[in-house]
Amino acid sequence: MNIPALLEKVRTPQKSGKLALAPSFKKGSFDSHAVDCPFPFFHEGRYGMLFVGWDGLGYQTGLATSADLENWRKEGVILGRGKKGSVTEFNAAMSSILRDNDLLGPGTLKKVNGRFLGTYHAYPQPGYEVGAAVIGLCASDDLYTWEVGAPVLRADAKCAWEAGGLYKSWLMEADGTYYLFYNAKNITEGTWLEQTGVATSRDLDSWERWPGNPVLSVGAPGSFDDRFASDPCVFKCDNTWMMFYFGFSSDGHARESVAFSQDLRSWRKTDEVLIDVGPAGSLDSLYAHKAGLIAKAGRLYHFYCAVAPAGPEPLGDIIHNEMRGISFATGKAARNAGDKRSHP
Repeated sequence: MNIPALLEKVRTPQKSGKLALAPSFKKGSFDSHAVDCPFPFFHEGRYGMLFVGWDGLGYQTGLATSADLENWRKEGVILGRGKKGSVTEFNAAMSSILRDNDLLGPGTLKKVNGRFLGTYHAYPQPGYEVGAAVIGLCASDDLYTWEVGAPVLRADAKCAWEAGGLYKSWLMEADGTYYLFYNAKNITEGTWLEQTGVATSRDLDSWERWPGNPVLSVGAPGSFDDRFASDPCVFKCDNTWMMFYFGFSSDGHARESVAFSQDLRSWRKTDEVLIDVGPAGSLDSLYAHKAGLIAKAGRLYHFYCAVAPAGPEPLGDIIHNEMRGISFATGKAARNAGDKRSHP
């Protein structure tokens, strides 16, 4: 495993300095307060991006499209709240759709039994991530209408690291096995720790947690990830698996990093900050986190949730305490930019 060479492939030092997607700041819209959790992909000649909208009550999932990965158009809600009493009554946050695993590949989606397959998480109460969330699967014929399945993972009280509840998950398949990487917290109140684990399945119905969970733990006191090692997204490059994740530090900031593995279970952190927070006044002065990656003509685009304090004036119809949107940074164009795996 040539870590220096791998890091050179995943570095994206060129911040765009702008939001690719911003909240609407309109009362009554699903993304009135914030947009979050980017998941970019390529489908039928254009780029798409899942994103989660927050309206002060809970999460719902939207879709945006783009021709060039830099200018995006919101298409609206594709997974809204469910009926009263359902698992998605207050929150319906999709975080990934099954896609190809190649980091520098086209980012195309894969089907299972003729349908697209996604993963969602849902919190049981109204408010900002209130209660212990569950993780489930959802399926679609067209990416615009999704059928929500029953939860496949719930917080396991016997596993101290995840007893407080689950968070965002990443769905992937390798060699006939499906993987759900997910982060979870150890307690529900106070200062908790978030770490990342994995569950596997051969049939998408029965899921088994890896006995060695968490596979990615928080760092030592004072490190950039001493409180959270969260929100995994996993790809393959040069026969090495890469987990992009964010570290939240006791200094109050969140930053992006990456870990490497040969077997999807044993992970080696690099402790390199791929995307750091910006200076005061920048759009990511508080947090730069929650990765979504895709390549175009060999150039890697690293989308992330950029968070800064809100100004003293209301934003549109909304009074809120932070500005939370989706920005991106890019890497160098690969030497093999003509590689047919990557779209122009």
